[in-house]
Amino acid sequence: MATVRRFYVDKIARETALTGDEYSHAKNVLRLKEGDEIVLLDGSGNEYDAVVNKIGKGEMLCGVVGERPSDKEAKTPVKLLIGALKGDKTELVVQKATELGAKEIAVFSSRFCAAYMNENKLERLKKVAREAAKQCLRATVPHIEYFDSLEGALASCAGYEHKLFACEFAHASDFDLHSLAGSTALVVGSEGGFSEEEFAAAKAAGFAGITLGKRILRAETAAIAFLSAAMFELGEWA
Repeated sequence: MATVRRFYVDKIARETALTGDEYSHAKNVLRLKEGDEIVLLDGSGNEYDAVVNKIGKGEMLCGVVGERPSDKEAKTPVKLLIGALKGDKTELVVQKATELGAKEIAVFSSRFCAAYMNENKLERLKKVAREAAKQCLRATVPHIEYFDSLEGALASCAGYEHKLFACEFAHASDFDLHSLAGSTALVVGSEGGFSEEEFAAAKAAGFAGITLGKRILRAETAAIAFLSAAMFELGEWA
């Protein structure tokens, strides 16, 4: 059976219009026709069954015929913070973190970051997250934000029950992942890692140092593996 196509809109109404990029993708790439069934999403966590009623110039009018809560969202809020990475590696991390169920993703600059961010790159990350959410059948898109300092990124985690900071020179973990339960924030550095001062500042801010094993992992591998392990311990793979 063919997969029912999914589209994000700002607001759901009895008759909802697809516009912009979603309209272009539906009309020109997927070549949807009047009468085709689709699913609309507004980020609320609900899914809306709809039928294409009319295809006009610049908009596709869809009639909503049903509503149901999504069962694909993680039960426990998890935030991933990752140092800005070179090339398209940050996009890869955002894509996989979305698939794994992260509620929030933050990119930050720190002392040894060699990559940079701008508004266009941030918008690109949001698009990557939106497309990944469609692919993995999520009904919400992770909140994506950027911090120009590690201090700001760490401060954004104040409401999380557990705050874990992966560091390549940590000799032992200060927290047992097997006991993880409750909302969790995870921090992974860029290719350059962290300074001793940054690690100390994180611990002073309430973060527990975590070692990711004996081998040195690439930054993107560390982020995806750390999030995967946390999601497993939180019961999201059951």
